Amino acid sequence: MAGVTAALFRRPGWWRALTYTILAGAFGLALVVVLRKISGLPTFQTEQTGYPQVIVPAITAPLGFLVGIGCFDYWLRWAVGAPTFPKEREHENHGAFTWRDYFKVNTDHKVIGIQYICTTFLFFFIGGAMAMVMRAELAQPGTQIVDPSLFNGLFSTHAAIMIFVFVIPAFSGIANYVLPLMIGAPDMAFPRLNALSYWMLPIAGVLFVASFLCPGGAFDAGWTGYAPLSTGAPLGQSFFNLGVQFAGASSIATALNFLVTIVTMRAPGMNFWRLPLLVWANLSTSLLVVAATPFIAGVQFMVLFDRALHTNFFQSAFGGDVISYQHIFWFYSHPAVYIMMLPGFGIISEVISTHSRKPIFGYRLMALALIGIVVLSYSVWAHHMFVAGMFSWLRVPMMITTLLIAVPTGIKIFSWLGTLFYGKIHLRSTSMLFALGFVTTFTIGGISGVMLGMIPIDIHVSDTYFVVAHIHFVLFGGSVFTIFAGIYHWFPKMTGRMYDERLGRVHFWLTLVGMLGTFIPMHWIGMEGMPRRVADYSATFGDWNLAISVCAFVLGAAQLIFLYNMIVSWRFGPKAGPNPWRAKTIEWQVSSPPPVFNFDEIPRVVGGPYEFGVPGARHVIMPGEEAEVKEPERAGVGAPS
Repeated sequence: MAGVTAALFRRPGWWRALTYTILAGAFGLALVVVLRKISGLPTFQTEQTGYPQVIVPAITAPLGFLVGIGCFDYWLRWAVGAPTFPKEREHENHGAFTWRDYFKVNTDHKVIGIQYICTTFLFFFIGGAMAMVMRAELAQPGTQIVDPSLFNGLFSTHAAIMIFVFVIPAFSGIANYVLPLMIGAPDMAFPRLNALSYWMLPIAGVLFVASFLCPGGAFDAGWTGYAPLSTGAPLGQSFFNLGVQFAGASSIATALNFLVTIVTMRAPGMNFWRLPLLVWANLSTSLLVVAATPFIAGVQFMVLFDRALHTNFFQSAFGGDVISYQHIFWFYSHPAVYIMMLPGFGIISEVISTHSRKPIFGYRLMALALIGIVVLSYSVWAHHMFVAGMFSWLRVPMMITTLLIAVPTGIKIFSWLGTLFYGKIHLRSTSMLFALGFVTTFTIGGISGVMLGMIPIDIHVSDTYFVVAHIHFVLFGGSVFTIFAGIYHWFPKMTGRMYDERLGRVHFWLTLVGMLGTFIPMHWIGMEGMPRRVADYSATFGDWNLAISVCAFVLGAAQLIFLYNMIVSWRFGPKAGPNPWRAKTIEWQVSSPPPVFNFDEIPRVVGGPYEFGVPGARHVIMPGEEAEVKEPERAGVGAPS
């Protein structure tokens, strides 16, 4: 029995992860106690910005979990000079053969993609439940359900969850599954790093949610965490600071993996002008993540040091610079808006081209527009700070660059419209409906963004519900709609099953109506002066808020239809063929789901990915197919020159 127990804890898995988590947390606590005793300090410190006996174990326990679950086994054996896994064990954690394989460390990019998607949607529903509580409270003036302190914690945690552990990693999940297949690669460049990237993500989400258990409640300074509000906030704020570190490390590792995979592992014949636009989008996003994410990681460490170590980065009374927090934060967080948008642009390009049966209009300009957005995104951060007290001379240059960045985004809108023009549009496809809904709602969000870029308008509506409406049109009508489009589009490939299109259409229409009914009126009450981030408000806005709350509950209920459709269809849906949408890209040329190692032999790319309606044109020659390819009647996008 003892031998069985020892073997159980030697092998990576949940029992070992639980044990290592407890031991690592206990080590962190003991370290704090010993160091404080040596220093002659009280054993425990309970100032609201302190609690080292909680903060240090909150760092060490997650690291213990990562070691216990098996993320570092291979690397640690190599680092200490021990034999790494023998050849017969090299791929024992690669691929899913039972449902249990999705609950352990796995190096198959397809398994990791599904792990990402399922985990992010779990947090999507947690964050959505918080939004429902907030809208119930705001249905009428006064205090009904939650007090102002809890309300502050709810909107802060809701935003942090939706941004850091839903939207950004959901795109990573879709790309993890699809991108290696799209470029003809057997896997990601660094499979073990890919697994580690995923397992850091739920740690961030757990830290955000666990902040509600802290003395003083959850972090309540908003997802922006502005100093000095955050430097003096209760203990829950430190959980936000730590959660951002794990989410950011996950994003950076994933982005590096995508960059190396795209640059070095493309199939023969796939030059950059033959890449699907989803690959271009993830290449651009990865450049943003690698360059920008260290800024938010750094600024959250600075806040944590101000809180726990009594440094004075943002303490103006001791020479700190409060405004510098906002400059550093937004230097990441405005590019982060595009981190949350560019992968969706790639998804929409795939969906619209496939379901309208037309080549992408202006393919090369679409790819260059993505790079243009990456470059310009670093020049617009201070338009979030027009009323923050920064240098007044900086306002006009930031207004101009804010308007300039609308140009490459507008190119993409017109390109999608050009692709749809005279296309054979399939409106029975749920993914196509979400793509068309995205074009509409994102355009509205973009117009309100241009308005907010104008200095006089921004000053008038700053910190009102107009800003709430804008960000939700961009991130829900934009990012979330594209995530739904991607899930519906690649669901047959991921599961080997077809979903219920009727339920999918019901989900779309209820989501669209609920979303428009919730966020359009917020523009109006924001223009009239209703402040955001408040639990109570003037009775003048009572009727509008009741209508908004009703629509919000319609929006929330619609997501339960999606959840039911996905779960039931995954188990009982009709079996899908390899290519139910008759798409051209490589992932649709293999079985559904794909083989464990994707391809028996690497395919050869011979043309562009969107040559619909071009006689004789092909994107790829799969192993075993006839090698001779007819010359197309006209040169298409990405055709060899």
